[in-house]
Order: sequence, then C-alpha cells, then structure tokens
Amino acid sequence: MTLMTYVYLIAGLVLLVAGAEVLVRGAAKLAAQFGIPPLVIGLTVVAFGTSAPETAVSVQSAFNGSGDLAIGNVIGSNIANVLLILGMTALVAPLIVSRQLIRLDVPIMIGASLVVYALAWDGALSRLDGALLFAGVLAYTGFLIYSARKENKSDDDEFAKEFGLDEQPKPYAWAINLGLVIVGLALLVGGSNLLVEGAVQLARALGLSELVIGLTVIAIGTSLPELATSIIAAFKGERDIAVGNIVGSNIFNLLCVLGLASLVSPAAIPVAANALAFDFPVMIAVAVACLPIFFSGYRINRWEGLLFLAYYVAYTLYLVLFSTGRPQAESFGDAMIGYALPLTAITLVIITVRSWRSHRKAGI
Repeated sequence: MTLMTYVYLIAGLVLLVAGAEVLVRGAAKLAAQFGIPPLVIGLTVVAFGTSAPETAVSVQSAFNGSGDLAIGNVIGSNIANVLLILGMTALVAPLIVSRQLIRLDVPIMIGASLVVYALAWDGALSRLDGALLFAGVLAYTGFLIYSARKENKSDDDEFAKEFGLDEQPKPYAWAINLGLVIVGLALLVGGSNLLVEGAVQLARALGLSELVIGLTVIAIGTSLPELATSIIAAFKGERDIAVGNIVGSNIFNLLCVLGLASLVSPAAIPVAANALAFDFPVMIAVAVACLPIFFSGYRINRWEGLLFLAYYVAYTLYLVLFSTGRPQAESFGDAMIGYALPLTAITLVIITVRSWRSHRKAGI
C-alpha cells in the first residue's frame, strides 16, 4: 500500500464533502430564482444533495464494474447513518422524534429496504430493478412536495433564511449559482474517482474484499455530510431535524442511489452472497429497530444512542474478523446471534409494550 492510496482516499473524501456543499448551495439559490418555494427546494434539491456523495461513489463504482463497492456503500451508509450517526448525535443531546417519522417515513424506510432485498435476491440488480427503484424515489419526492403544501409559512420562511433564499438576488446571480452547480458536480465526479481508486487499492493491499471496504471506509466517508448536519442540528437544539435527516437520507440511498447505479451500470450489478446472507439482514434489522426505539417517548435517549454505537462497533469488528479469516469470527458471530441480539429484541419489545400502554392511557 503506497502513500498515494491514502492521498486518494483523503482527497476524495474532501472533494466529495465540498462538492456536495457547493452543489446544494448553488442549486438551492438557482431554484429559488425560478420561483420554486423554499420548502420544496429543501425536500428536493437539499434532500438529493445530502446523498450526493453516496450517489457519486456508487454510480462511479457501478460504471467501472466495481459492483461490490456500489452495493456496500449504500448498505454500509444506511447502517452507519442509524447506528453510528444517530448514536453519536444522541450522546450530544437526546433526540426528538416526530410522529410523522414513526407513522410514515420509518415504515417507508423499512419497506424500501425490503424491496431492495427482494430485488437483489436473485444475485443481481438489473436496469429494470434500477428503474423501479428510481420510480419509487420520484413518487416519494412527489408525495413530500404534495404534503409540504400543507405546511405553514413559518417553516418555509425558516428554511429560506437558513439557505439565504430570502435575500435579494444580485445582478447576474443566476450565472454565479449556475457556476456553483457546475463546480459542485465537478468536485463530486473528481472526488468519487479518487475515492473509488483509493478504496480498490486499499482493499487489495489489506486483503479485504471491495464489499467490506464499501461497508466500512467508504460508507463512513460518504456519510460525513449527514454526520455534520445531524450533530450541528443537535447542538443548535433542532433535534427533530437530526433524526429526519437520517431517515430521509436512508430512503434516498436505497431508491435513488441504487436506482441510478443500476441504470448506468453496463451490466447488472452483482450482489455478493455474503451481503445477501448477512449485511442486508443487518440493514433491515437496524431499520426495524428504529420503530420501537423512536416510539418510546418519541425520543432517542443517551443510553439508546450508546446502544447504537456499541452495535456499530460490534458489526464493524465482525466484518474485519470475517474478511481476514480470523478464527474468532465464528465464535463472535455466534455470541452476537445467540445472546446479544435476542436480549436486545426482548428489551425492545418490553419498551414498545410499556410505551404503547403509557400512550394509550394518555390518549395519544
């Protein structure tokens, strides 16, 4: 492994994060100049923008024939978003969960996870599969825009102020914003090229599969925008935004990122048997676990955030042990499946029943 491998990885991550930020700012202001309401911009431009790093990396990987990186990036990002990012953010401050997330968005996230798993069950994601997934994200976005029309004006004004959409545009501002969009796209493309190249070199040097690198290094790297957004929101006291950002990003990753990657891939993207047997079920289990934890008081407490983090460390450790052929991997996996997971499941059931009873008594 050479010094250039690290240079590719670090430079790629920096360019991806910078490109996503520049693209979102430029596109949001450009859309506002065409009279699009700020809240609609937030539900479309910004929502797509936070998943821009995952999109760039997965599309580039699929186009280059590195299907394991494309699949691993999405699965790993979704797992990291919940266990790592929500876990870290909840340690900063207990997070508030809106009822809409529990009644609508989390079930959609679970449903999208199951749909992707079903489509990948035959061992590949074809262009038809990609078209179905991308149609799903278009329908989901359309529903969000329709629902947003019922929101009050204060929400619209708040978003406009945050992104500077309420400012009087300067002369030739459209050209500047268009330039930002072009620069942002260029940074995303360049960053994804460097990151994919560095990831492939790292996998070969460490003797790890591209799937494992995608599930860990690339997944965490492309989730940096979500991490920054959620932690900053928690510090500002906007604790409901932190949770909604993660759930929305996971839905876009499954429908938009994998959909586009499957559409541009020269051939069907192969899905590794290990991913079908282990990583997909973990992603689905993490999504399902959100319901009882979110439902318990409509918040994520610090101890629940710590539980999320502990499981992410355990998941990553298992991946490393398994991929390097260590004998401890089997016993570690048995301990997780035979003891830790059942105890957690029982705990979640108890929490759910108690919360349901308390909500029923309170008439919620």
